Formats: sequence, structure tokens, C-alpha cells
Amino acid sequence: MADSDELSLDEWFERLERMPVPEGFKVEIVEGNVFLFPQRQTHWEITLGLVEQLLARYPQSRTASDVRIDFPGHLNGFASDVAAFVEGATKTPEGRWRHEDVEFVAEVISKGTAVNDYGPKKAAYATAKVPVYLVVDPYVGRCRVFTQPKDGDYASELTVDFGVDVDLGDTPVGLTLSTGEFPRD
Repeated sequence: MADSDELSLDEWFERLERMPVPEGFKVEIVEGNVFLFPQRQTHWEITLGLVEQLLARYPQSRTASDVRIDFPGHLNGFASDVAAFVEGATKTPEGRWRHEDVEFVAEVISKGTAVNDYGPKKAAYATAKVPVYLVVDPYVGRCRVFTQPKDGDYASELTVDFGVDVDLGDTPVGLTLSTGEFPRD
């Protein structure tokens, strides 16, 4: 079998699709490493809450959850918890969203993924110039919002506790997101 540097993201995902991945597990590739982790009810409730609020600004056809999007960097095929796309966004000939069209992305932390969410995924989102990156942490009951991508990082960061609204009015998202009903783990 060829080593990971010889396989493309498409080849990796084709192999993963043939594997018996248990229902309720999410698979993504971060910097050439395959991650498989279970989805929790708390995770789902937060994800759904975000999507429901985003529908005030984005039509359903311009939102996604757990859908593969390839991001800059070495073998980054992320299945972001929530993504919203710019007006006029187009998919690739393979039917996938383009990272250039992502306007908002959110990750709900799992214990095993926090390192990725704050490390390589944050760097990839910033490199891709995603205007708003939201990290929701149900373990501590806190959200972190990263904006103003520049040089592979975000120039602005805001931290709010659950129960405090996340004001994205001055961003391309143009909404205020309520965190008051987000459950904690």
C-alpha cells in the first residue's frame, strides 16, 4: 500500500468510503491524518441550533454540515460541523463546495478534536481567508470567534460564555447568534 504522501485526498476518501465506518461517526482528514470520532447528542443540538439561526441569513442551499470541503495545506479534507457560503457560491465539477466560497464555519469541540480545531484547522481556515470561524466548546460552556484572517492566522478573537450572544453584525455573516440554549457536556 502506498504511504499517505502518495495518496490524494480523493484516493483517501475513496478508501474510507469502502471501510465499515460505524453509523454516527464522522470522518475527516486533517494534515494527512484520518480522524474518526462519534457524534454526541450535545454536539448535534449545538450544530442544529447554529444552522437554524443561520437560516435567517443563508438559504438552506448555501449551508452545510459534515460535508467534505478541501482546504489549503497538506491533505486537508474537513467535514466542518457547520459551513455557510457566499451568495453565488459554486461547487466543483466533483460536486463539492469550494473553500474560496466559505463565509462562515463552526466547529463544536469534541475531546479528541480540540487540538485540531484550535490548531491545524484554524490555520487552514485562516489561510483560506474564511471571514468568520466559530469554535463552540460545550465542556467549558464557551464560544471563541475568530475574524479578520491574515497571513494564516486570525487578527481578531472574541470569547463569550454560553448565554451571551455572539454579535457577528460587523462581519459578512451579519447576524447575532444566541448561545443561551446551547447544552453543556
